[in-house]
Amino acid sequence: MIAALAPSLVVLLTLSALLSAAETSMTAASRGRLHQLEREGDRAAGRVNGLIANQETMIGAILLSNNVINIGASALTTSVLSAVFPGPLGALIATVVMTVLVVVFAEILPKTLAIARSDDVARSLSIPTVWIVRIFGPLANGAQWIVRQTLRPFGINLDMGVDVLAAHEEIRGAVEYHHAEGAVESRDRRMLGGVLDLADMDVSQVMVHRKSISMIDADLPPRELVDEALASAHTRVPLYRDDPENIVGVIHAKDLLQAIAEADGRMDDLDIGAIAREPWFIPETTNLKDQLNAFLKRQTHFALVVDEYGALQGLVTLEDILEEIVGEIEDEHDVHALAGVRPQPDGMVMVDGSVAIRDLNRAMDWDLPDEDAVTVAGLVIHEAQTIPRVGQTFIFYGHRFEVVRRDRNQITGLRVSPPLEAAESA
Repeated sequence: MIAALAPSLVVLLTLSALLSAAETSMTAASRGRLHQLEREGDRAAGRVNGLIANQETMIGAILLSNNVINIGASALTTSVLSAVFPGPLGALIATVVMTVLVVVFAEILPKTLAIARSDDVARSLSIPTVWIVRIFGPLANGAQWIVRQTLRPFGINLDMGVDVLAAHEEIRGAVEYHHAEGAVESRDRRMLGGVLDLADMDVSQVMVHRKSISMIDADLPPRELVDEALASAHTRVPLYRDDPENIVGVIHAKDLLQAIAEADGRMDDLDIGAIAREPWFIPETTNLKDQLNAFLKRQTHFALVVDEYGALQGLVTLEDILEEIVGEIEDEHDVHALAGVRPQPDGMVMVDGSVAIRDLNRAMDWDLPDEDAVTVAGLVIHEAQTIPRVGQTFIFYGHRFEVVRRDRNQITGLRVSPPLEAAESA
């Protein structure tokens, strides 16, 4: 009886392995290379591109079919072994055997191969994957509909744009896993994580706060205004009138230089109002993915951030968003890429309270959370549930935070330890 089980089990595990390889290879394949192959007439690459275009349905169909096969193989094995070994022993043996076979031969092995040769595996499995999607795609959509209807009575309403079978977190988990294994460098891990985080972050988390904005009084004489604009490290500078929060325009260095050239250098004759561009105001709740698309669509790199009452909160640029992906972008006018972060000889780090948590994480390769606060000072206040006094020390998330400077109700300087576990083990 066991001998008769072996061929069926081999067939089912082979099918499961192929489905696992298809899922991993389709999500890991290089879209740029596949599009190039499709343009060169590769039909397999064209099929893969078609599947990736409707990735949610593809992944849902593969998951459903793979689960059907694995459950069927487990049920078949349990029934045979229960007949050979009466009682719970047969079920126990079947559980152990199937767990080992499925994990090793139907998950780890095919997915490892698929990651190593993702483009080739995806093209090789494109035809069976197309048929899987045709057969199980409607079932996958039906499963999503059932999930939405089940959650609706609990006040959780998911529209059709929300995919309950998406592989977003699986991709993040794969990146973290390969980083831990040493296959993905820290910089690449942060870049990939930054791309995945764009839709979950809003502009208030990356903007330059209004206190730190360099701006110019629009009522200054043209010559003085030109001097201040040229002295600025930025090519775009907001103009205000009467009140710094009353932004009336944005002056661009290139527009200013062009106007000076047209006036033959007579700066006193410049009409600053005609040179300045109209400011673009956006709500602070705009997520970074939408704002990135808006920057690309409007072909502008600069926006002012306001709250629900229209009060100025800060400004955000295209560079700020790109830096969330690639890290700090330095140019010849940047004063210091790590301004406000000063490592000390004893291993401690002096940090200005206004330093963004994400910037500190990148600079020191730390992993402080930034879900509840944007700056280091904000993190300490959030965790302490009070505004600490100078000299107070706290331990959060494996780091020691000591308040060293405070200006009224604002924490302006902290002394932060490296991860305590790493320091103790050293």
